Amino acid sequence: KISEAHFLNSKGDPLASLAVIVVDNPMCAGTGHRICNDCMKGCIFQKQDPVNIPQAETGVINDVLSLPYGFEIYSLLTRFNPLNHQRPYALPYHGTNVCVVGLGPAGYTLAHYLANEGFGVVGIDGLKLEPVSDELTGSGRACPHPIRDFTSLKADLDERILLGFGGVSEYGITVRWDKTFLIVMYLTLLRRRNVKCYGGVRFGGTLQLDDVWNLGFRHLALATGAGKPTVIPMKNNLIRGIRKASDFLMALQLTGAFKRSSLANLQVRLPAIVIGGGLTAIDTATELLAYYPVQVEKALAQFERLCAVYGEHQVWKMCDAEETGILRTFLEHGRAVRAERERARLANRPPDLVSLCWEWGGVTIAYRKKLTDSPAYRLNHEEVAKALEEGVVFAEKLSPVEAIPDEFGAVSALKFKRSDGSEISLPASSVCVAAGTTPNTVFARESPDSLKLDADGRFFQKHRIVAHGNSWKLEADDGAARDAVFASYERDGRLISFYGDNHPDYAGNVVKAMASAKHGAPQIARLFASEIARAETDPTPLDEFASLTHFLDEALVPRVVEVRRLTPTIVEVIVKARYAARNFRPGQFYRLQNYESRAKVVDGVRLTLEGVALTGAWVDPVRDLLTMIVLEMGVSSRLCATLSPGEPVVVMGPTGTPSETPGDETVLLVGGGLGNAVLFSIGKALRDQGSMVLYFAGYRRREDVFMQEAIEDSTDQVIWSVDQGEPIAPRRPQDLTFVGNIVQALTAFATGDLPGDRRIALADVDRILAIGSDRMMAAVSQARHGVLKPHLKNEHVAIASINSMMQCMMKEVCGQCLQKHVDPATGKDSEPVFSCFNQDQPMDCVDWTNLRARLKTNSLAEKLTNRFFDCLTKPAAGSEQSPARK
Repeated sequence: KISEAHFLNSKGDPLASLAVIVVDNPMCAGTGHRICNDCMKGCIFQKQDPVNIPQAETGVINDVLSLPYGFEIYSLLTRFNPLNHQRPYALPYHGTNVCVVGLGPAGYTLAHYLANEGFGVVGIDGLKLEPVSDELTGSGRACPHPIRDFTSLKADLDERILLGFGGVSEYGITVRWDKTFLIVMYLTLLRRRNVKCYGGVRFGGTLQLDDVWNLGFRHLALATGAGKPTVIPMKNNLIRGIRKASDFLMALQLTGAFKRSSLANLQVRLPAIVIGGGLTAIDTATELLAYYPVQVEKALAQFERLCAVYGEHQVWKMCDAEETGILRTFLEHGRAVRAERERARLANRPPDLVSLCWEWGGVTIAYRKKLTDSPAYRLNHEEVAKALEEGVVFAEKLSPVEAIPDEFGAVSALKFKRSDGSEISLPASSVCVAAGTTPNTVFARESPDSLKLDADGRFFQKHRIVAHGNSWKLEADDGAARDAVFASYERDGRLISFYGDNHPDYAGNVVKAMASAKHGAPQIARLFASEIARAETDPTPLDEFASLTHFLDEALVPRVVEVRRLTPTIVEVIVKARYAARNFRPGQFYRLQNYESRAKVVDGVRLTLEGVALTGAWVDPVRDLLTMIVLEMGVSSRLCATLSPGEPVVVMGPTGTPSETPGDETVLLVGGGLGNAVLFSIGKALRDQGSMVLYFAGYRRREDVFMQEAIEDSTDQVIWSVDQGEPIAPRRPQDLTFVGNIVQALTAFATGDLPGDRRIALADVDRILAIGSDRMMAAVSQARHGVLKPHLKNEHVAIASINSMMQCMMKEVCGQCLQKHVDPATGKDSEPVFSCFNQDQPMDCVDWTNLRARLKTNSLAEKLTNRFFDCLTKPAAGSEQSPARK
C-alpha cells in the first residue's frame, strides 16, 4: 500500500495517507527515516533514483502529529481504522492473557496486535521503564487528558527523560532519529486498558516460566532482542580502553551520560577507533564524535567547581599519574570547545566541533572489507553518508591483529593487517568493537529442558502449529514459513513463540522485528480462535485484567521499605519485591536503580543512580522482603542512602548464577568488606546441605563490621580479621580474632600461630569461595600456591566471585562485564566470561591484572563526579571536606 499512501499524501491529505500506512504498519512511529531502508532498496534501486519511502512515511506521521490533537488521531487509527478490513476496530477483552518478554520493536508491535485481538497483554522488560503521568495515560477508569499539541511531549535532547521503552530504539540508535517517537508508541500502548508494561523484570530471574503460567497467562512470547556481542580474536582484546559498542551505546543512552545534568560516568578518549562495518558501528562512531566535546566540557566545569571549593592542589592530589595526564588533556580540550562555542555565538554560526575533534585524533571506523561491501552500506547507505558528512572516517580492508598498551596498560594503538598482508598501526585511546551479536537464547541455557535450539545451536528451533483433532500440535520447520514462530515448548496446551532477533527469518533490523510481530500475532490468534469469536457477543469484564495488573503492580514494582546505616560507609536497603525475593538463590545479585522522573534535582543536577550491582544479603519470602548491602564508593552507591520509604525503585533480578552449595564438604568462605554480605546466605545454604563452614571475615577496621549475628548463624567457626586497629571481639567460644590482612590471618590459623581452638583444619577444606575486592581475591588465589600450599589439599576447588564492571546485568547483552581468562595449564588466553552471567569463576583462570585494569575504565570521571557530588550535597563543607571515597 506504499503507492496508495504516496498518492494520497501528494494530493495534500496526510491523514488519509497515514490511515493507509497504519493498515500494514500500525507502529509506524517506530520506523521510517533513519531506521531502515529495506523498502527503498527493494523497490527500484539502481534502476533509477530510488524513492525515499522511509522519509516520506516519517513526513506523513509528522504532518499528522503536528495537527491539533494529532497524537490522538494517530492513537485512534491504531485502534479504529475502517480501511483495515481484517480488523477495523479493536475487539473487547476476552479474558485470555499473554505475557510478552521484551519491549523493543518486536515486543511492542506484538503487544499492539494482540491488544487489538482482545487479548490482555502484559509486557516485561529488563531495562528500567520510566513511568508516564496518570494525566496522560488515565488512571483506573479515568480518561486520559487529551493531547492537543504534540510539541508538549517533546523535550530537548539534554532534558529528555530516558524512557527505557523501545529496547534498541532507545539505546542503540543514533539521536539523528527523533526519539520523541518512542513516547508516541509507549503512550499509545499505556492508554490501552488491556495492556500493562513493567520494567526491571528479567525473565528467567525475576519471573520464572512457572510464575508466568501460575499467574494465569495462556501464552508466552519471547522478543528479547540480540544477545551477546562477538568477541574478536585480537591480541589484548580486553585491555582497558576497549569496550563493546553495545556497552558504549547503553552507557551513553540509558544512563544519560550525554546530559550536562547527569552524574553518570562514561569516559572516552580520542583518537577512537570503531571496529566493524554494520549500522551499529556507524552509530557508535557518530555518537563518539558527538559525545567527546560534551564530556570534556563537563570535566572542565566540574574541575572549576572543585577548585573553587577545595583548591586546585587538592583536586590534582586525588589523581594518579595516568589520571593526571588524562585530566590535563580533558581540560585543554574543554577550554577549546568552550572557546569555539563562544566564537560561534559571536559569529552567529554553529560551532565547528568536528574540526576540533579531528585535531585531537577523531573517530575512525576500521572494516575488514570495502565500504561498499559493508552491511551498513548495503542496508542503509544514507546513514553511512551522514556519518561521513559529520566527520567520521571509514578505513577499508583492515583486520585487527593486536591492541598495543601504553605504560599504564591502557590501549594506545591498534595493529591491523591489510588485505595485501602488510601491517599498519593506528593510534587509538578508545576502541569500540561492533562485530555483530548472536541471538539471545540465554533462557534455553538457564532451562535446558524447556526450549530446543536449531541444528547450528544459534536460534530457537522453529515450529508451526498444525491442527490435531480439537487442539494443536507443533511441527518443526526448517524452511522460511512466516507462520513458524513457535518454539519447541508445549505443556498443558501452553506454547511459547519468539520474534525479532531471536528468530532466524526476522533478525537484523527494526522493521524485520516488527514484521515478525505482524506475521506471528495471527498465529497466536489461531490458538485462541474460539475465545476471539465470542469476544464481541460475550466479552470478559476488564475488571479481571485490572485485578491481575493490580497484583502485578505490587509484585513487580519494588518499593523501599527502609534504609539503614550499618557503618559509616555501609548502608542496608530493604525493599518489598515479591518475585525478586522469592526467586533469589544464594550468590545471586540485583541491579538497583531509582527513576529519573522521580529523582531529586539539586543545583540543576538530577540525582539519578546508574545501575548498581548489589547482592542479596537475605530475603524473607513470607513478607516478600529483600535486603541489599551497599558500600558507599561512588555517587550512585552513595545515592542509595537517599532513597525514601515507599519510593518505587528498579530491582532487576535476581541475576547471575547461584553459587554452588554442595553437601558433605568442608568449605572455606573468605569475605572481605562488603563481600561478607554475600556470604550470609551462601554459608547458610551450605550448612543446610550438610557441609561444614569455616569463615574468615576480613575488614579494614573493627567499626566496619556489620550483621555479626548473621555471619555467626551461617558458620561453624569464624575467624574475625581487621587490617589494623583494635581486634573484633568474638561472641562465641569457637570463634577467633586476628589483626592483619586476610592472607596473614589464613596463614596464622594454618600454622598454629593464631591461638585458639580449630574446629576445622585448613587441610580438611574441599572448597574455597572468596568474595571481596579484586586485590583481596587475587591475594588469596596467589597464597594457595605459596604460603598456604602446604596446608591445603592439592585437589581442592577454588572459586572467586568476580566484581567486574557491570551495566545491563541481563546476561550477555552489553558486554561490559567481560572477564579475561587464562588457561592455567598452558598460560594462553581462553574464552572470556560474562561475569553477570556467571560471577563465580575458578581462581586459577582469572586474569587478576586485567580485572583490576578494567575496573579503572572510568576512574577519572568517577573521582571528579564523586567530589562534585560532595559540592552539591555539602556546599558549606569547604576545604575541610573529607576526601572522596574511592
